[in-house]
Amino acid sequence: MQPPSAPTPNLAASGHASEALATRIATLDWARVEENLNAHGYATTGPLLSQQECRALSVGYAQQEQFRSRVVMARYGFGRGEYRYYAYPLPEPIATLRHALYPPLAGIANRWETALGRAGNYPLAHTDYLAGCHAAGQNRPTPLLLKYVEGDYNCLHQDIYGELLFPLQATLLLSAPTAEFSGGEFVMTEQRPRKQSRVEVVPLVQGEAVIFAVNQRPVNGLRGVSRVTLRHGVSRLRSGQRFALGVIFHDAK
Repeated sequence: MQPPSAPTPNLAASGHASEALATRIATLDWARVEENLNAHGYATTGPLLSQQECRALSVGYAQQEQFRSRVVMARYGFGRGEYRYYAYPLPEPIATLRHALYPPLAGIANRWETALGRAGNYPLAHTDYLAGCHAAGQNRPTPLLLKYVEGDYNCLHQDIYGELLFPLQATLLLSAPTAEFSGGEFVMTEQRPRKQSRVEVVPLVQGEAVIFAVNQRPVNGLRGVSRVTLRHGVSRLRSGQRFALGVIFHDAK
């Protein structure tokens, strides 16, 4: 179930490919995405990246020059597996994903903030939001490429890197389920007030993104709107190899 070896492709996508990806993102059913985020804390997009784009990103894991650091999960009790954080400038199509996904998500984030009784003041351009992160000393890029092999898993966690936190993020599955790996499901838990935790297993296809709450989200209840806390992770990989791309919109200290 290991993917066949392939020559390292050039990750510098053409302007046409970037425009096509931005168009795919812009034409998503964003009303449905928001409805699912409000109801469940996550939403799936259908495939955003082609098989070729997924393979190019996965093969790029070996290109150390495009990353700023590598984390072996077992060293820190995060699980088993490893991941690398990209360095600036971000390669394509990661830069386009970050730039194009952010504006509609900022609108959703602002409505969530308003529902929670806070000022919804996320700017609608990602460059403006990043300027605020960098002014606060959060200037290290956070998109990451994760690699799992048989027996690996990712413990439930939250991707919080500093005081400034954008409340939504995305993970894209780069490997093909069944063909390249088994197990390794994306999972989420939601801790509801005065209730036991709720668990979601989110099936994905190659190139598809799941958009989900980083930390908390508003939920309507009998006593009004409350905050529920979410965590996410990956179940144990039973066979093969699995790559995933994490797209986080706030930068790190």
